[in-house]
Amino acid sequence: MARRRRGLPVNGVLLLDKPQGMSSNFALQRARRLLQAQKAGHTGTLDPMATGLLPVCFGEATKFSSHLLESDKVYRTRVRLGETTDTGDAEGTVVERRPVEPFSEADLEGVLARFRGVIEQVPPMYSALKHQGRPLYELARQGKSIERAPRRVTVYDTRLLSSDTEGFDLEVACSKGTYIRTLAEDIGHALGCGAHITALRRLKTGPFGATALKDTASDVGGEMLTLEQIEAREDQASREALLLPMDILVSHLPWLDVDDAAADRLLHGQRASIDTTGLAKDGLARLYRNQAFLGLVAVTAAGEIAPRRLVATAW
Repeated sequence: MARRRRGLPVNGVLLLDKPQGMSSNFALQRARRLLQAQKAGHTGTLDPMATGLLPVCFGEATKFSSHLLESDKVYRTRVRLGETTDTGDAEGTVVERRPVEPFSEADLEGVLARFRGVIEQVPPMYSALKHQGRPLYELARQGKSIERAPRRVTVYDTRLLSSDTEGFDLEVACSKGTYIRTLAEDIGHALGCGAHITALRRLKTGPFGATALKDTASDVGGEMLTLEQIEAREDQASREALLLPMDILVSHLPWLDVDDAAADRLLHGQRASIDTTGLAKDGLARLYRNQAFLGLVAVTAAGEIAPRRLVATAW
């Protein structure tokens, strides 16, 4: 007999403001318990030292979380010059100290310009990437170092927020897979003094969040909430009211509205005929019936769609 899942069938997306010193998974489980949700998953790990935006998907929303995993990110970080650590951040052990030669803001901007666009990064040993099935950070804690192939990432923009004799504050817009710790280390190497980060905050993931690079609260609405703000809501209904609808994860896809007959065919795994003008073959689209989100469909031919990822609540 199948094991019955404990909790409530909560569906939606929470924009969690992860606190410092807490792992992403621990924060996820705290949020899940506060919402009494049966199922939850996050859309991209933050280091324990880091704070900021951790989108958490509940219930049927987890079916669409992969669309956010591929999204671009924006971070704000504090870079300390003159010290290199084994982890690339303030939680590690200092392995080298070098003098910081005086530099102007123009000098620093010139170095930052070298790290914009498509660049190559060697992933840090203290990362969740795996080698022969084991996370690299486990090997690093044993004093082992594995050769890592460089990866191409894109740094869309860097904004120097402030600087002083000890370091600088930076805002970075980048592609998925970019390690801000590694970026800071590379900038420190280019300056000839080494560097590590002492603070890191994620401000934006895909359409969610606010940044100095784009002064809006959010492209799609919603705001980051702390665990304390969620806990302060006294009942289940008011806590669920904090969630964004699950289709916000795929808001970048085109919208298709179908009648009851077409919806029934699709919900039973069959193809349906519908006007697909303007949609590319094999492209994905959001499916709705009477403005209710049913899931995702694919355009299989001109005037024909097939189900790809449907929500259980659609039946």
